[in-house]
Amino acid sequence: MRATLTALLLLAAWAPKRATASESDDVFARVVVADTDLRAGPGISHLIIYHAHRGESFLIQSRETAGFWLQVVLDDGRIAYLLGDTAETMAVEGAVDAPPSPGFFAPPALQHARGGFALLGGVYDRDGYVELKPAYVLAPAVAFEPFVGLALKSDSRRVTYGLAGTLNLAPDWAIAPFVTLGAGGMRETPKDEAGVQHPRNWFQARAGGGILISLRFRVLFRLEASNMVLYTADAYQNVQTYIGGLGTYF
Repeated sequence: MRATLTALLLLAAWAPKRATASESDDVFARVVVADTDLRAGPGISHLIIYHAHRGESFLIQSRETAGFWLQVVLDDGRIAYLLGDTAETMAVEGAVDAPPSPGFFAPPALQHARGGFALLGGVYDRDGYVELKPAYVLAPAVAFEPFVGLALKSDSRRVTYGLAGTLNLAPDWAIAPFVTLGAGGMRETPKDEAGVQHPRNWFQARAGGGILISLRFRVLFRLEASNMVLYTADAYQNVQTYIGGLGTYF
């Protein structure tokens, strides 16, 4: 009996070990069908948030979902659900052969976006300035951006408004430059309560550029500098703005 037990222990020690994924290994899901939809929740009734093609891989966050849906992480950091029947799972030890995991930066949402907005703040001719920019994306490289801003000068309040066209020079880069041209108007209201000055309207033309920095979860950091030409029938001003802030594309 003792000899039999010893033999079994030796056999177990020398038997080939099955390859299993350790807790430190990353587990990925690779799409094995022609294309499949990734959804906002585990079920076909949920919104489609990404369309994947054969060969794409996603880091698995959890497999404990109903109906064999895999909870995965998209490249931009969002959580999505992939039907397990459309993918194969693989455990990768180390980072050499692993598909890329989501990092601090992310692919820009411009590739699939239809709209967006940004809230920016900074300096307008050495005074405080805030600006709101909605966006209508015609193509990854081209967008129309209405804008409205408020400048608080020492002697007046200035409300700027208009429409700009933006050309994204590298829409598939996580850190991408852009240029913009726009036109509109500006309403200047004096702070002098005695009425020495009167409100007046200016025409406005602007040109500028900057960079878009795409982060995870479709968060966008935007830096922009522009030159505004303000003019009326009898006056002319040249104003520079330097602004930055957060936004998103959707």
